[in-house]
Amino acid sequence: MKMSGLYCFVFITLGLTAFVQQTQAQLQMGFYSKSCPQAEKIVQDFIDKNIPKAPAMSSSLIRMQFHDCFVRGCDASVLLNSTSPNSGEKDANPNLTLGGFRFIDSIKSLLEAACPGVVSCADVIALATRDAIVKIGGPSWSVPTGRRDGRISNRTEANNMIPAPTANFTTLQTLFSNQGLDLQDLVLLSGAHTIGVSRCSSFSSRLYNFSGRGDQDPALDSEYAANLKANKCKTQNDNTTLVEMDPGSRKTFDLSYYTLVLKRRGLFQSDSALTTNSFTKSYMQKLLQGSENFFSEFAKSMEKMGRINVKTGSDGEIRKNCAVVN
Repeated sequence: MKMSGLYCFVFITLGLTAFVQQTQAQLQMGFYSKSCPQAEKIVQDFIDKNIPKAPAMSSSLIRMQFHDCFVRGCDASVLLNSTSPNSGEKDANPNLTLGGFRFIDSIKSLLEAACPGVVSCADVIALATRDAIVKIGGPSWSVPTGRRDGRISNRTEANNMIPAPTANFTTLQTLFSNQGLDLQDLVLLSGAHTIGVSRCSSFSSRLYNFSGRGDQDPALDSEYAANLKANKCKTQNDNTTLVEMDPGSRKTFDLSYYTLVLKRRGLFQSDSALTTNSFTKSYMQKLLQGSENFFSEFAKSMEKMGRINVKTGSDGEIRKNCAVVN
């Protein structure tokens, strides 16, 4: 009986230890309240000062967080420089046009000066993205902190896991599902295309060579396509011209993106794909009708995305320089 009791005690003790470790490993609001009380204010002050000068940075930051969280979770692996030629996430096709790296580095340097080795690069991305979207008039959402930074950045993983602008619905559904995100999240997070621009190279195949025979994507409004070819992407090989993802409203966080998608004027095949499924199409209509509140629902999806496979507790590290492991 004594031996049995001992085993029972050990089992209970181990169970409690595991529970405590799991509890400690969760993200929490105000994680830095004691270790770096001014951390969130440092981020917000930097955003408040600099986003009005460069409002387009808000779209770069939300894209950065999206691309980061879809590969190894939200661990700032997208910020790491390649350790061998073209090996890291930065060198993956979806990230070749990614911006905001120096912006994040500037915030991180301020945090390092105030609290060396305390605030993770992953939390900097999460906080800066939220604050930047709020600064341009978009929704706010809760950002629990305590993420730690990853040590691995893999180009192949990024190429395979980040949804491409050419993705069809099946691919989008699979890649989002792999991250624990559902079809509602797909529609809402795609709504971030209400701000920002894209290079012609991300969608020119829809204009010039959709099926490999010099044709145009029949799912793209013909008048819109003609306008793009005449005034923006004048050749199939244009890699530099920038095009608004939400023409006429690219600086405003609003619903017009969904209006355009339903009019077959979404810029990417991945935008158009949202109209090919009954749920995603009807959900866009609900957002436009106001029966679903875009800002509040978008906020929920952003918080959900910000929790994907986070590293907490003793996992990962707190990078001193976001571009290299310690």
